[in-house]
Amino acid sequence: MTLDDLVIQTIAPATHDLGDFKVHRALPARGRTMVGPFIFFDQAGPARIAPGQGIDVRPHPHINLATVTYMYEGAFLHRDSLGTQQLIEPGAVNLMTAGKGIVHSERSPDEDRAKLSKLSAIQTWLALPDRQEEMDPAFEHVGEGGLPIIDYGHARARVIMGTLWGQTAPVTTYADTIYADIMLQPGGGVPIDADAEERAIYLSGGDAALDGVALTPQTLYVLRPGVRASLYSVDGGRVMLCGGEAFKTPRHVWWNFVSSSQDRLMQAREDWEAMRFSLIPGDDQEHIPVPQGRPKTVSYP
Repeated sequence: MTLDDLVIQTIAPATHDLGDFKVHRALPARGRTMVGPFIFFDQAGPARIAPGQGIDVRPHPHINLATVTYMYEGAFLHRDSLGTQQLIEPGAVNLMTAGKGIVHSERSPDEDRAKLSKLSAIQTWLALPDRQEEMDPAFEHVGEGGLPIIDYGHARARVIMGTLWGQTAPVTTYADTIYADIMLQPGGGVPIDADAEERAIYLSGGDAALDGVALTPQTLYVLRPGVRASLYSVDGGRVMLCGGEAFKTPRHVWWNFVSSSQDRLMQAREDWEAMRFSLIPGDDQEHIPVPQGRPKTVSYP
């Protein structure tokens, strides 16, 4: 078995150095905007944050998408314009549905700022189906104990969204979606289901091989439809599996906005510049302005 037998595209992420930590962005990328509903895939960290320091992702807006935050290490305090205030820690998931528009911030909690802390997370965006792009915004949190775990002996897989290995996560999905955190101990392996229309795997750390083909860390591999394979690790590794149904209507991305309509992207930009979005109770004194020129997020206006 060769890599070409298993994979239709290999994506090396763009890396952004934010000072305290690096972000590896695999989606969107040139040549591929989406894998199933996933239209944005970031790995933040791993990083050590010095005492007295912290992460401050200032208030910013989203439309026509859902954000999924999943922590490996550390914690974020999420606030949004619905009035939500939710601490997220490793093994839990935050699903924030922007719909017709939401504003949120993510900051290090005070207890982490007082000490040496760690940060390692995967953040993804899901495009919403056409009929739900302008739905009312919503937020849900599922704690670590609420997500099913499949035990393969020397490997464990946590189902974050959708149904995998016969287990279903309680997290809301709008399109057919699969999402899982696969933790491989030395000598551990798991099978990769072939049911979803589009699938990708991402080795976030350590080592892993797919049907004997070694994978490169911080790389997204888009799997061939229908191919069944097995993940295996010699020394231990961590892999994210994502995907779902293929969208028939193209999506456009500009900055923090996703939509099937280019005009809707520009309207959202104008609305944020004019501060017509609802603000965050208790976190309304600062915000990230609309970028001038081409934003760092890979954009397809």
